[in-house]
Amino acid sequence: MAPEQTDTDVTAELAPGPLLRIGHGPLSVDIAPVAGGRVAQVMFDGVAWLVDYGPQNQAAIAWGSFPMLPWAGRVRRGKFDFHGPRQLPVNLGDHAIHGVALLLPWQVDEHSATHVAMSLPLPRDHRWPFGGRAHQRIEARERELHMTLSVTAGEQAMPVTLGWHPWFLKPDRLDFQPSRFYPRDAEGMATLPLAEPPPGPWDDCFINEQPVVLARGPQQLRLTSSCDHWVVYDQPAHATCVEPQSGPPDAFNLGSAQQLEPGATLSAWYRLAWD
Repeated sequence: MAPEQTDTDVTAELAPGPLLRIGHGPLSVDIAPVAGGRVAQVMFDGVAWLVDYGPQNQAAIAWGSFPMLPWAGRVRRGKFDFHGPRQLPVNLGDHAIHGVALLLPWQVDEHSATHVAMSLPLPRDHRWPFGGRAHQRIEARERELHMTLSVTAGEQAMPVTLGWHPWFLKPDRLDFQPSRFYPRDAEGMATLPLAEPPPGPWDDCFINEQPVVLARGPQQLRLTSSCDHWVVYDQPAHATCVEPQSGPPDAFNLGSAQQLEPGATLSAWYRLAWD
């Protein structure tokens, strides 16, 4: 593997490192700042909800719940145009996937019994040419976990999408009622125009403005977000990913990414609430 690829390999092992714990009542949350600022595990009333790091799930892309930024999902062949042609490292198949934040250590700015705030300077090199800075806050509240993400442009304008990629342990039931979806082409990439959602199983991006509900045993988890794009990946036997995003995969090429002027910020929130 070439040197410029080793620091973008989402399939390489990424251990959690030191964990920070927050909680509120029956809710306990472990956070791994050095492993992409991700949530390593969420426990509610003794029940685990996320796929743990372990022998079968060592890859950076395969466990916990990680932030996706400054792009979410795939960028087709890593190529897009923004004030000229751009090339991102291709790191999964033929495409560039899930941004850079999931592989980088985040700085812990605040840590209390109920919340963690972290920040990340974005690279300005072969991984991402624009720089900028990201922030996230993870807060345990009564019967809910509230997460916010933001990206602020630096001295350069830049395109941005952001979102979350949680690996939920396989639920007994998924209640999901999207209105439209992005058909995928022969490369597995999201395309336009939007269409009627097909029956599952899915590895697709949808337009959705309704709560998404996961049930496991006696517990029911309600997911809501300020984002109206949701990727659902429920093909694996062991897990289901329910990923709110500010735009679709390949948004840089579909014309649906947010364009930030220098100093401008894009932010979003994601809430997990136990009924």
